[in-house]
Amino acid sequence: MPSFASLTAALALASTIVATPVDLVDRRPKTFSVEQVQRKVFAKNGAAATVKTLRKFGKPVPASLLKAAEIGPNDEVLAALAQNGSDSAVPGDAYDSLYLSPVTIGDSNPVTVHLDFDTGSGDLWVFSSLQASSQLSGHDYYKVDASKKVSGATWKISYGDGSGAAGTVYADKVVVGGVTATSQAVEAATSVSSAFSSDTDTDGLLGLSFSSLNTVRPTAQKTFFDTVKSSLAKPLFAANLKYHAAGTYDFGYIDSSKYTGAITYINVDTSQGWWQFSFSGYTVGSGSTVSSTINGIADTGTTLLYLPTAVVKAYYAKVTGATNSATYGGYVFSCSATLPDFSLTLNGVKQRVPGKYMNYSPVQTGSSTCYGGIQTNDGIGFSIFGDIFLKSKYVIFDGSTTPRIGFADQPNL
Repeated sequence: MPSFASLTAALALASTIVATPVDLVDRRPKTFSVEQVQRKVFAKNGAAATVKTLRKFGKPVPASLLKAAEIGPNDEVLAALAQNGSDSAVPGDAYDSLYLSPVTIGDSNPVTVHLDFDTGSGDLWVFSSLQASSQLSGHDYYKVDASKKVSGATWKISYGDGSGAAGTVYADKVVVGGVTATSQAVEAATSVSSAFSSDTDTDGLLGLSFSSLNTVRPTAQKTFFDTVKSSLAKPLFAANLKYHAAGTYDFGYIDSSKYTGAITYINVDTSQGWWQFSFSGYTVGSGSTVSSTINGIADTGTTLLYLPTAVVKAYYAKVTGATNSATYGGYVFSCSATLPDFSLTLNGVKQRVPGKYMNYSPVQTGSSTCYGGIQTNDGIGFSIFGDIFLKSKYVIFDGSTTPRIGFADQPNL
């Protein structure tokens, strides 16, 4: 969502000398599930979600979109986004814009923080005691242990205007669910941009892409999943995001109670570090399926569904009064509009998203105009299958020798 951090290796980073932490793992638990927690309720801003996505992947942001992102009920946060370019957790609702999960970090002085689990990035970074106290107000944060510092290791995530976050690296204990990594690379922030610190719900990010996206330099570190994968009953995790509700991440097992029907799998292309694959077509409502190769990534750290322009136009052609608005930075429509279902075809199976999911939010509090959950991937270069799509599915991220991803419908879809 607008997700706090969808921070990837496509972004710039700093470097010095590093010794790779030894990733010792407590191997007793073989499976575990992580329950998400509710965040405070905010008003969403669709244009800001798109700004965040472009910046996540290091793409330029049109001035018109920045202007559109400033339209909203929380002007202070949105203005900060437009002015300093930081990848903030722009206000969203309790769950659908940002899904948070508890993680305990630290051996000698452990603390539980709430992190955004992000399949579109490879870093575990967190607010820390190395930051100025003014940046920590309202946050839980990692209390660093100097004895666990990884000599010379640094990380830096920045945008073209120089904003972002940076810090040093520690090899410390990390507990997620029932599994402990006793020497996991923890990227401790020394400084963050103002809009990061203003989102007091979110204390950092836990990346679940492939480890090649990790931004620690000069030697990239393993993701938490890659660290613990060999200790799990099965080398996989499953995302069970929900519509207007908290969901779970299941590690090491597939929970048959959380989906219905068969799981449809496809091998993923890991060459860029993402969970990347192609759908073979799409369907709008009850219309016929259109054959079209739609290549993209499954990204729990992106709020919306970004697809090729032709696909998006075909969808909104079936929505009465829908327009591509320069004022609001994307496709909008009457909040009372009836929205058709949308399906993407995977190995001959339609993966359907209910039409109601496509209404992301009113463009402003009290407005009768709403922002669409499907937007064009213009300027990104590939499609992003974000939370608008993922929260209708039980999604298996299988890290076996031949990595693959699987989709099944959630019950009562």
